[in-house]
Amino acid sequence: MKAAVFHAQEDLRVEEVEEPSPGPGQVKLRNAFAGICGSDLHVYYSPEAAGLDFDHPHPVTGSTLPQILGHEFSGTVVELGEGVTDVKVGDRVAVWPIYYCGECPACRKGMFNACQKIGFHGLSSHGGGMAAFTTVDAAKLHVLPDNVDLRMGALVEPMSVAWHAVSRANLEAGQTALIAGAGPIGIGVWFALKARGIDKVLVSEPSADRRAIISALGATVVDPVNEDLAAAVTDLTGGTGVDAAFDAAGAGPAITSALANLTPGGRVVVVAIHERPMEFLPTQLVMAETEIAGALAYLPEDFDAVIAAMAAGVYDTTGWVQEVPLDGVVDAIHALRGGAGAKILVQAD
Repeated sequence: MKAAVFHAQEDLRVEEVEEPSPGPGQVKLRNAFAGICGSDLHVYYSPEAAGLDFDHPHPVTGSTLPQILGHEFSGTVVELGEGVTDVKVGDRVAVWPIYYCGECPACRKGMFNACQKIGFHGLSSHGGGMAAFTTVDAAKLHVLPDNVDLRMGALVEPMSVAWHAVSRANLEAGQTALIAGAGPIGIGVWFALKARGIDKVLVSEPSADRRAIISALGATVVDPVNEDLAAAVTDLTGGTGVDAAFDAAGAGPAITSALANLTPGGRVVVVAIHERPMEFLPTQLVMAETEIAGALAYLPEDFDAVIAAMAAGVYDTTGWVQEVPLDGVVDAIHALRGGAGAKILVQAD
């Protein structure tokens, strides 16, 4: 079968590999779509900077290079391994791709998304979604309802990142929020807030293209470089500040500006990965009893919630999701690195 196989830094090849067969407790999927994630860009350009160690077998999966990429993907069950009874051939599914050790402090708390040895199917496994087929544990499957297609199913994973981040904000319907960054995760945060009845939301994004994309979906946007962000927050909240802010930009100014625009007792949730340190004055937190929290990946219940919201019609892919063939994956990575596009799905087969 054809697969996008990562061999080394900036060495991703679409090549023929052996088709997999499911083991006990596994299923074989015919992959449909696989999204290109920011993590895939980090893997391609600088795996060490992304905290990935491909020089040693992964401590949970035992995998090493070469690695088939694709950890946000959907597919159809085509074969069942021994003992699988909870799904059937023909089921269309999204895959919760996390591998965890079950023994570290995070796992003992049920925080499998923060496992100290975390791995992902399609980053640190023996397969991935950017191939015609993959095999995966049946327990990782989330069956899609009839009105959620496989294209939307490939977005369950990134939208669950955003859904989990919103869960960390402890917001209630009717409250207010600021989102820094209108890339795929920022868009996902906007949809997750909308699904929870939080409609007074401001999106801060310096890119005109990305402002146009999320504005077309119905968001209120501001250019933080050439416009007055604080004034826009004042207009949104009547001068009280937002109840929560989300850093989906991965830039220091996104956090500092978010802190400055919080209401007393508000919270900033950092969901973006930062490539360099930043400075801020912690006294800001003290004087208004505000907080900074992190949000990493997702739990299975986040997948269930996103799929239910998709079935309810909350999500819209218009204008921000595009597709490329498997042979075009390297060009798509280069384009995303250059700032083009929002979300690119690779047609796996």
